[in-house]
Amino acid sequence: MNRPRRVLGGIAAWFVLAVIAAASWALAQDPQSTPQRGQALYDEHCFRCHGLTGQGDGPEAKTLTVRPANFRSARSRAKTDFELLTIIGYGIAYSPMHAWRSRLTEEEILDVLDYIRTMAPYEPSL
Repeated sequence: MNRPRRVLGGIAAWFVLAVIAAASWALAQDPQSTPQRGQALYDEHCFRCHGLTGQGDGPEAKTLTVRPANFRSARSRAKTDFELLTIIGYGIAYSPMHAWRSRLTEEEILDVLDYIRTMAPYEPSL
């Protein structure tokens, strides 16, 4: 019984390392991501749930079982860029937040992150 758990634990560890490596590579590849490009993408793909100001109050938010994140909340502002990149890229299980990795390029995801940070800067002490 312990062997399957060890195998699953090993697979999970490799998965986490792969995600970290991919995110690190993505961050290193686009030093010129911009909030302006991110705003256009956000307006096209994100505002319906997260709202124009990132407060989770978009026009479709009321219809969702799980409320969209309010980027201006202390909880969201305390998330690292890596955490947000992972959420944007891979989504959140059992929630309406789906993965954007197959729909947006790495550069576009970084642009969206840059725009989100203009609305809600990272504040680890919150």
